[in-house]
Amino acid sequence: MILVDTSVWIDYFRMASKATDELMASYIDSGQVIALSPVFGELLQGVLDQREEKIVMDHWRNLPKVDESHLFIEAGRLSFQHKLYSVGVGLIDCYILAAAKVHKLDIFSLDKKLLRAYLLIRE
Repeated sequence: MILVDTSVWIDYFRMASKATDELMASYIDSGQVIALSPVFGELLQGVLDQREEKIVMDHWRNLPKVDESHLFIEAGRLSFQHKLYSVGVGLIDCYILAAAKVHKLDIFSLDKKLLRAYLLIRE
């Protein structure tokens, strides 16, 4: 199962990259993408109109979810343990990392800091 970061979702919704579009469509069709509330919150924050809001919300409603209870606490702990804030990894990204760690998920992101942190916490 895969957590898709906001950066990838934006590319996907904008159809910015054929490779990303095809990969995302494959992951979504096979039920591999997990929806995470802060990622979709960020996406909703950036919608331009009701049509875009509907697209984001349709994906939110139809994708599998994981138990998100206590993930903000785990995110704070991960940030502290690995000093992630000092290397530019914010709490939302730490939340994604915590979800990946707790639920043993992969991360699909275009954010280099997030990906470096993901490798760090997996060691």
